[in-house]
Amino acid sequence: MRAAATVPTASRGYDGGKKVSGRKRHIVTDTLGLLMVVAVTAANIGDRDATVGLLTRLRRLHRDITLVWADGGYPGGLVDWCRSKLALTLQIVKRTDDVQGFVVLPRRWVAERTFAWLMNSRRLAHDYETLPATSEAMIRWSMVTRMGRPLARPRAAGRR
Repeated sequence: MRAAATVPTASRGYDGGKKVSGRKRHIVTDTLGLLMVVAVTAANIGDRDATVGLLTRLRRLHRDITLVWADGGYPGGLVDWCRSKLALTLQIVKRTDDVQGFVVLPRRWVAERTFAWLMNSRRLAHDYETLPATSEAMIRWSMVTRMGRPLARPRAAGRR
């Protein structure tokens, strides 16, 4: 996520892969795409490094979670670390090599859809917040409004 000029350089970095200076947003969602845990880090922090803190926070807040799906960027020692330290099963959703072009990966689209929902909030289009914790709070607030919309809709006639 691109950061505004007001974001201090101490809390932002440069992601060489995407060629973006700013911050990264890391999320864990449930199977419906509703936010469970969020972490905002400098863009130069690797995804695997940020995942350690994210999954630790997930384990602390949601003790009943036992299975986490992740994309192909998280294999290796992280799977074993999750099993031994957090008692979580980290299952990697892999793309098959024989298919060319765009392929919807199972479960991967859920997190991508949540990122798309977040981008509907104008405040989250760029990162304007000075502190990463404030940015995390804005993401949570955006999800609260997103989840509250169906509750605020008037019920159809005949439904109770």
